[in-house]
Amino acid sequence: MIDVIVPNYNGSALLPVCLDSLRAQTRRDFVVTVVDDASTDDSVALVRARYPEVRVLALAQNRGFAAAVNAAIAATNHPFVVLLNNDTEADPNWLAALIGALERWPQFAFAAAKLRLFDRREVLHSAGDFYRVNGEPGNRGVWEVDRGQYDAYAEVFGPCAGAAAYRRSALELLAEDGNVFDEELVMYCEDVDLNLRARRKGLRTIFVPTAVVYHRLSASGGGALASYYCGRNFPLVWVKNMPPPLARRYWPALVISQVRFALHSLLHVREPAARARLRGQLAGLRALPRFLSRRSASPEETAPVVAALALGQPPTQSTS
Repeated sequence: MIDVIVPNYNGSALLPVCLDSLRAQTRRDFVVTVVDDASTDDSVALVRARYPEVRVLALAQNRGFAAAVNAAIAATNHPFVVLLNNDTEADPNWLAALIGALERWPQFAFAAAKLRLFDRREVLHSAGDFYRVNGEPGNRGVWEVDRGQYDAYAEVFGPCAGAAAYRRSALELLAEDGNVFDEELVMYCEDVDLNLRARRKGLRTIFVPTAVVYHRLSASGGGALASYYCGRNFPLVWVKNMPPPLARRYWPALVISQVRFALHSLLHVREPAARARLRGQLAGLRALPRFLSRRSASPEETAPVVAALALGQPPTQSTS
């Protein structure tokens, strides 16, 4: 059985498309849980009235994406955990393809879907994620027209949590103080943090090209909010997770990246997103000592991270 978790905050205008697409899935051995992060709209009433088959976990306080998903993971118990953003529409074969890959290849702990843009359906948003030594995460194929260049099954650094599958056993192995996602990150890059922690433990991700999801980019977030948390969390995730030998080698690359982001924001300081990013970077500096104290990467975890960092380029062959 499969637990499909849909995080939601004030998404009543988005949920019908998402939940209707789950109703249309060809694979049926799943339970949907909408975890509502204290919405002030009619999201909860809508789901209860129109989707009686969906479980609603209504949180009393708004605590952000990471805490909401942690609550839903703790409240479910099936062997596979699937996350799906509320601003998506899943292809009918999405779940069958995504979980089918994990069933076929037990050496993989996570599975990444192919995300395309909702309003330009031939354009990619992610064909699995990658990570750079300077602390900048990225999406394979982002903004490219999908001409089949990512139609091979391939190992990638990690999945975008907007449409991803996880073995529950792997999530339990990675939990920190009982939490799968790091709640101090709040939102944005919490999946990068999880992917790095997984890689340190040698856990791998398979990209599934036939598991297609259409994403309304940043419909439930984005803008200044995303800029703030990306500015804050990029360096914090790096500092927390980079194994010591790699940290000693690549810390100048992290500093250069952060300076470049700051200079770019200063050049565009009249824009709200630029000012938000600067505020985020300052908040990240204030939080740096706390995240440094949480470092747990040991030298023996270096090799799997090095291997994962090499997965940023498009694959040349499929998984056999």
